[in-house]
Amino acid sequence: MCVIIYDFSVMDNDKEILLKLAVRLKALRKSMKVTQEEVYNATGVHIARVEQGKRDISYTTLRKLAQYFQVSLSEFDE
Repeated sequence: MCVIIYDFSVMDNDKEILLKLAVRLKALRKSMKVTQEEVYNATGVHIARVEQGKRDISYTTLRKLAQYFQVSLSEFDE
């Protein structure tokens, strides 16, 4: 018999990280006074679902957004 145990605390932590990224991304965008469409046109990255905390992004996408917003990667984690 095999028993599978799920660690939901990891899932909660992931959700918390995504929500933190969502808030930071939206704040950066608003501070630059650009729309989601303008971000997309400049980067090719759709950020609507990311800003809602519903979509994770890759490291390379995060780097692309950091370059666009002229911030370091670590600033997304503040």
